[in-house]
Amino acid sequence: MDKAIDQLIHEIEQDCKNTAISTGRAKFSKKVMTAIRNVERDQFIPAVEQAYAYQNRPLPIGYSQTISQPYIVALMTDFLDTKPGGNVLEIGTGSGYQAAVLSSLVKEIYSN
Repeated sequence: MDKAIDQLIHEIEQDCKNTAISTGRAKFSKKVMTAIRNVERDQFIPAVEQAYAYQNRPLPIGYSQTISQPYIVALMTDFLDTKPGGNVLEIGTGSGYQAAVLSSLVKEIYSN
């Protein structure tokens, strides 16, 4: 699994560089990338999708919903510029993946 996570991180970093002109970010913060690396995405998807857990793409989670592409989660998280003592309100929890990524970056996360 480490190889799959390393590949995912590499792809996110490449996407970040490729979209820098649009996002204003050529690199995501180390804390965001560490959070992405440490959250086990396979724990947030159905068993039938497990083989694709560490691909940099959205995946179906049922009920016509998807878990977001890891690059998008990293981008949204980086834009938040979280602080260790901060709080975050997340609306539309879905699978809980974004909340899990945020949980290591802030004091409290409120998710609905």
